[in-house]
Formats: sequence, structure tokens, C-alpha cells
Amino acid sequence: MVTMSDPSIRKDGTKEPVRVVFFGTPDYAVPALKLLATDDRFDVRLVVTQPDRPAGRRHQMTEPAVKIAARELGMHVYQPESLRSPEARAPLEHAGADVFVVAAYGLILGPKTLAMPAVSCVNLHASLLPLYRGASPIACAILAGERETGVTLMQMDRGLDTGPVYAATSTVVEECDTTDVLTARLSEIGAELLLEHLPSIAAGRLQPTPQDDARATMTRRILKSDGAIDWSHPADAIERQIRAMWPWPRAWAETGNAQIQIHKARVHAAEIDEEPGTVLLRDSDVIVACGGSTGLILELMQPAGSKPVTAQAWMAGLRGALPRFVTPEVARTRPPLIQPAS
Repeated sequence: MVTMSDPSIRKDGTKEPVRVVFFGTPDYAVPALKLLATDDRFDVRLVVTQPDRPAGRRHQMTEPAVKIAARELGMHVYQPESLRSPEARAPLEHAGADVFVVAAYGLILGPKTLAMPAVSCVNLHASLLPLYRGASPIACAILAGERETGVTLMQMDRGLDTGPVYAATSTVVEECDTTDVLTARLSEIGAELLLEHLPSIAAGRLQPTPQDDARATMTRRILKSDGAIDWSHPADAIERQIRAMWPWPRAWAETGNAQIQIHKARVHAAEIDEEPGTVLLRDSDVIVACGGSTGLILELMQPAGSKPVTAQAWMAGLRGALPRFVTPEVARTRPPLIQPAS
């Protein structure tokens, strides 16, 4: 006998798979798509992703990760430039979805799109809302030194990540986590969170809870200038910046007219009583003085036009001349990456 505890019962009382239109673009969205596609409680009728874009140094046209995954799963893919016109929204209307599922799609859904599914539009946002709404929640959690972050399953509204919350799951931010490593982990736990709660959402059994807007913070899209190192900052903040900016735009520094990427570094344990930007040699360590009498031990670097090298190999190439790092002007003038939500 069918009861309302059956996860495949939709809100209208019929026992059928939940009809889904999935929106996503990067690798972060792929685990959720794959789990939905292989679970017979769901019928993914359409996958919506961003158009192919030029990428890499050669600007070759590149397919989104979600498009590649959807093709492997035998799903129909739709790649509109926007969803502003009735014609662009027609394939979504035709899908007859109970639920729209969004995971890092890359476009804000307007009110006419949000109103299309029979039950709800849900979003897998990669933070513990209301913290780190917006475009760069994962990098910002690392940059801010958070010990914990997670994924929030929320109901979408007309605001940017402002809708009420169905459920959330958390993970520890490890001291070695870079943005790409943490993104991969969040994508997996987010996919499990979605599968755990989506049947109840579709059946109308799970109601969302409003966010506490007083605690909300907002993040913007990361710029190339966000990788520029300000040596007046403490070493621990710079070390977090290096991890937060990997793999893009990567942390970078200037010495004279040369630009150098800093791929990996660690905080020096002792005080460094030197002007920020001063380079020191202590035993086999290459150390840069930072703000607050702290120091950063450089480990892996990449001078412009060269391959990655250890800090020791970089110094050997300078033939004993100690360089001095300067803070690029863009590091002082760029807008804050994290702000209180207004």
C-alpha cells in the first residue's frame, strides 16, 4: 500500500518519479547530476548548462563539465545564452518539471523561470548560509580562515542566495585545503544532501526555514587582482590567500619588474623583524617578511614564462642576489571580496 512516507510520492499524490530539470555548469555540479540520473526516484528530463566558452591560453572552445557528464549519461542538454525570452524558456516549460535543481549554473534565474516547476526551485549553495552568499563561497571560506564550511540546500527566490533553507551539511576546512580540493569534497557531500531531501521536498513534506539575514555575508566574483599579495598582511592570511586562489587566479607577487606566482608556502614559526617584502635566507628556507613581524616560507613558485620551481631553485637562479617583493597597487585598490550583505 502506498503511504505518504513513500519517497516517490509527489505533492499531487501520484507515485511517480520526481520530474527534474537540472541546471549546472562546472565540475561542482557533476556529482549531483550523476546521482539524480542513476536513482529511479527521479526523472531528469533536461540538463541546462552554459554555452561552450573559450578557455586556456589558446582560447579553445571548451564544453562545460556538466555537458560532458550529461552526454555520457544519455541526457538531453540545453545551452541557452540567457533565459530572458519566452522562446528561451520554452524547453523548460515543455519539460513539465516538479522541481528545478540548480548547482553552480552561472546565471540568476528570473521570476518567470522560478515560477515554472510545480513544486520548487532548489539550489545547492557551497556554504553554510547565510554566510558567504554569492559567487565565491568556497574560496572565501578558506580566505577567512573558517574551520568549517558546507553545502546548503535552499529554496530559490528572487534574491541572490537569500531563500529559506531546507537542510545543510558541513565539513572541516583542512589546513592544506585549496579551493579545488575543497570544491571537490563539497560537491560530493552536496550531492548526497540533495538525494536525501529532494523526495521530501517534492512531496511537500519538508518546509524550508528562513535565513537569519543579520548574519549574512556576500561574496563577489574573483578577479585576477585578488591573487595579488599584500605583504603588509600577516603571514597566515597570505598563506590562506595562496590556497584560496588555487587554481585560479593563483596568488602572485612582484619583485622589481618580474611577476611570480606563489603556488605553495607555509608560515614561519618565529618572529621576523624586517620590512614586509624583505627576502631572507635561513638555513635552507627562503622567507619573506610579512606584516605583524611574521614570515612566510616559500616552497613552490613559478616565475613568468617558466615552469614551477622550488624556492631554493628560484634563489639559485638569482646567483646570490636577494630580491625584494613589493605590493602591487591592485592589492591595495581592489574591492573587498567578502562584505556584509546589505
